[in-house]
Amino acid sequence: MSGLPVARTCPGLGEASDLKFPLGAKFREPLTETRFQQLFGDAKQELEPLAEPRLSRLCRQWRRRARACSGPGAWRLLLARLPPLRWLPHYRWRAWLLGDAVAGVTVGIVHVPQGMAFALLTSVPPVFGLYTSFFPVLIYTLLGTGRHLSTGTFAVLSLMTGSAVERLVPEPLGGNLSGIEREQLDAQRVGVAAALAFGSGALMVREDPGGNPRWGPWGIGPGEREGRVSCAGLGGRGALQRVRAPSCSDCASPPLQLGMFALQLGVLSTFLSEPVVKALTSGAALHVLVSQLPSLLGLPLPRQIGCFALFKTLAAVLTALPRSSPAELTISALSLALLVPVKELNVRFRDKLPTPIPGEIVMVLLASVLCFTSSLDTRYNVQIVGLLPGGFPQPHLPSMAELPRILADLLPIALVTFAVSASLASIYADKYRYSIDSNQELFAHGVSNLISSLFSCFPNSATLATTSLLVDAGGNTQLAGLFSCIVVLSVLLWLGPFFYYLPKAVLACINISSMRQMFFQMQEIPQLWRISRMDFAVWMVTWVAVVILSVDLGLAIGVVFSMVTVVCRTQRVQCLALGLAEGTELYRPLRESRKLLKVPGLCILRYPSPLYFGTRGQFRRTLEWHLGLGEGGEEAPKMDGPPDRVAEPVRVVVLDCSGITFADAAGAREVVQLASRCRDAGIHLLLAQCNASVLGTLTEAGLLDRVTPEQLFVSVQDAAAHALQRLEPTGPKTCTVWV
Repeated sequence: MSGLPVARTCPGLGEASDLKFPLGAKFREPLTETRFQQLFGDAKQELEPLAEPRLSRLCRQWRRRARACSGPGAWRLLLARLPPLRWLPHYRWRAWLLGDAVAGVTVGIVHVPQGMAFALLTSVPPVFGLYTSFFPVLIYTLLGTGRHLSTGTFAVLSLMTGSAVERLVPEPLGGNLSGIEREQLDAQRVGVAAALAFGSGALMVREDPGGNPRWGPWGIGPGEREGRVSCAGLGGRGALQRVRAPSCSDCASPPLQLGMFALQLGVLSTFLSEPVVKALTSGAALHVLVSQLPSLLGLPLPRQIGCFALFKTLAAVLTALPRSSPAELTISALSLALLVPVKELNVRFRDKLPTPIPGEIVMVLLASVLCFTSSLDTRYNVQIVGLLPGGFPQPHLPSMAELPRILADLLPIALVTFAVSASLASIYADKYRYSIDSNQELFAHGVSNLISSLFSCFPNSATLATTSLLVDAGGNTQLAGLFSCIVVLSVLLWLGPFFYYLPKAVLACINISSMRQMFFQMQEIPQLWRISRMDFAVWMVTWVAVVILSVDLGLAIGVVFSMVTVVCRTQRVQCLALGLAEGTELYRPLRESRKLLKVPGLCILRYPSPLYFGTRGQFRRTLEWHLGLGEGGEEAPKMDGPPDRVAEPVRVVVLDCSGITFADAAGAREVVQLASRCRDAGIHLLLAQCNASVLGTLTEAGLLDRVTPEQLFVSVQDAAAHALQRLEPTGPKTCTVWV
């Protein structure tokens, strides 16, 4: 066969053997699985946990948790759930305090305009973005393990939340609302956004029987409630409106609790691969850019939601372009002309600048002063932020009505929250050589969303922009979050009136400029093409689905497609014929070298893929081809052997199972059928290096009814040594294993 190296054949009986043994080699007898357990393990103890009933295991776990309810156990639990108790006693006050203070103040200054901007993206009043920049940051400082992680408002989550809010609480077609009607509409939207935060947090927080927080149901009793939503400042009235917020969010109902408990949906976060997350954020950045065009141009257009929303928005903007406001267009152009170069300067000179230039807050102050002195809001009808109410909203429980309508939005928001936050925390933990607790991170973000929703906050997570800013500004620990909270708190308590005349077009520009890093992720596409074509396909499919359809559907399509690629990869593997490397005890694929030795009558095969219903057909065809048990399909690999000699019939076959990570019932039955066919054909089948899980599945499928325990070996070397001993009349007299 062309393209494959020719393997040499070991000499037969009566021929001079040219095998060279390793220098100082020692020998032992081949070990079967049974013999290995007799010498080095206790098979009885190994089988007991497998045979233990599930109820007994649960009782044992609960007894262990009950024993932990002591003084030392409670202290260990407190240390695990409150990380500051571990790192604060070892805090280097002289070396780290200044860096944390500068970084925290810098991030807090950015949180103020960015929080208000992302609130508009969420379709709620700007002040609720400040709340979301305060409470989650404070809670994560107390519960999080990421020393360099900055939490708060995130563009992708704001976009996803805004789509749900617009769908559930649409603005009337006329658009001409009175002050009271506007307050009521905003209050309902705030209720939906807070309910989404509550529901996504409830999904992320649950204690499993082992004591680890997992995704699952956790909430309060079912029922419909009316939430008191503060509308202070929404219309300058400061009144409290009692509205029926259609929030539905919580996993509070018992059926949902049982469903989430049974499904263990937290494992879905593992399927958010890096290409899926990066394509999702890049596509969402394009959605953010297009959704902010009406605000940039001063066009009072309704927000488009659902599939093809991006193209619908573009069509509406192009249609209404002649009605754009010159004043707001000028403000937007000047804002982008300042924000974009400042961000570039911060990136290019990050090592030379003592602290990043706060371009956002400078732009906010300049625009507010310009609008106040020129009366742009009255003379040119420029949309402004208005009065930001001082203080905090009254805490209340979000409503739990309309559960079926919002349930579909909870899982994507919760997945994106944890996936983005966990990936960012892992990146900086690896960079600065410390460890994070993924379970505690899940707990921290869940509690952060859960508690902050009581104060009318919308869903939040770690953010790429502010995390990078915190690191560049010299942040060292979670203490920087406290300084960030102090800045936001000062705005909420005292400095809010200074943002009264801030044009909303400036906030739209801040939204667009904050997408810079997400857009630049597309520069990695050529490198991804060179590294892995499959990952490139996952990236492109996810990005196209997000852009054309929506963020939620794009996320679902990306996850499903990435899982399909994993299945396809398992079906494209090839069964490898192994040969002995002369002078060693190593067996390598014959295609790798011409110097590998092949024993006549012995076939050593390695199947490097899980054996399940999707690969059983390929497994059967491949083994039939190699062993001559039937006609192989076109996809069967070619035999690695010398073309100029007539191959001797296979008498012994060694199946290396080290690459079979798991086997299902269909795959196990395929191995049992193979053992039967080999026995009928006079071929001695040996299995080598099966892991405990695969061996247990094969045993339950009836493998030991077809083979004896003496045909199961701990390694390929042991099985090959036994095979050579069996082939002694026609092969080399080797019956020991080199060690």
